[in-house]
Amino acid sequence: MRSVKHQAGVILAVLGVLWMIPVFAGIPLARQSELLYLLEQDCGSCHGLTRRGGLGPPLTAQALTGKPAAMLREIILNGRPGTPMPPWKGFLNEQEVDWLIHVLITGKTHAR
Repeated sequence: MRSVKHQAGVILAVLGVLWMIPVFAGIPLARQSELLYLLEQDCGSCHGLTRRGGLGPPLTAQALTGKPAAMLREIILNGRPGTPMPPWKGFLNEQEVDWLIHVLITGKTHAR
């Protein structure tokens, strides 16, 4: 029998994914490809090309488990003061950041 805490976690995860689905409809495939390249090259330069960490922490689905999407969005858009993590709000909008978070959490590696 699964615990109530586990069931609540599963429900929140499903709702989080369902909440993000309509957001992705507006990102053209070409832009998705650009975002994946950015994730691999730009993010990978600090977080590792395999996303397993480097100068920055790992960005694997396992490492991000339990981290709220809103917190991840805030970090990506505004950076982390006192660390090498720069703000990306000049290059990415919230919809694109949410798409990247979805890619990281699901382990997706290609455009739609």
